Amino acid sequence: MNLKKLFSVTKHNLCTDTALLVLRVVAGLAFVLHGWPKIQNPFGWMGPDAFAPGPLQALAALSEFGGGLCLILGLLMPLASLGIAATMVVAVVMHAFLRGDPFVSTGGASYELAAIYLCVCLVFLAIGPGRFSADKKIFG
Repeated sequence: MNLKKLFSVTKHNLCTDTALLVLRVVAGLAFVLHGWPKIQNPFGWMGPDAFAPGPLQALAALSEFGGGLCLILGLLMPLASLGIAATMVVAVVMHAFLRGDPFVSTGGASYELAAIYLCVCLVFLAIGPGRFSADKKIFG
């Protein structure tokens, strides 16, 4: 597949593109902040009793921190969205099915935020980053 076609940006109206910009910046900032402590210790941020080996922890840290930066810029959005979505699927499965955490919690663990972030990434995969993005400038 042609890279230019893969990263090309679908045309939307101004309101939709503005909403996508706001969603990208807010979600991207959240991911950068969530990923920052993880990227400081990428192979061991889950601790010694981690269910995932170091290389998978590093991929998750990279998807959150690097993917967050890409969301903010609107850069390589299909790749960034897919990486973050995969990380959020693991988070949802871990919390919802393996640990039995509730969807919403008033103080303990839950999988609400991971599910919301997963849905945000699915939106970006479905409709793209909008015209106010680096992908639009680079790939048209």
